Amino acid sequence: MNAQNVDAFIIANRRNFRDYHIPLIREILLKADESKWVMLQSLDFKDPTIALVVSLLVGGLGIDRFYVGDIGLGVVKLITCGGAYIWTIVDWFLIMGVAKDKNMEKLQMFL
Repeated sequence: MNAQNVDAFIIANRRNFRDYHIPLIREILLKADESKWVMLQSLDFKDPTIALVVSLLVGGLGIDRFYVGDIGLGVVKLITCGGAYIWTIVDWFLIMGVAKDKNMEKLQMFL
């Protein structure tokens, strides 16, 4: 891919990834084929801020974990009422990082 497109992608999606992932993402995208560019544009990354808001509002029901794609943990969190709300409170601090990690996994699976 050309460097200008890669830089535009990174600028548009920077908040969806951890800062230390950005150089790796740039390197991977520069080596990728042009044919993957169109499909890359259609990837739906989870917004970490929305994950936090969902966690604050309905995290005790596990909906935050469902949102980021952790279906199994979402079910367990739902059944245990957020681990007696202890897990819910812990997720308030972790869920944004979880969303960013899931976005990186999605990008790596794509490429």
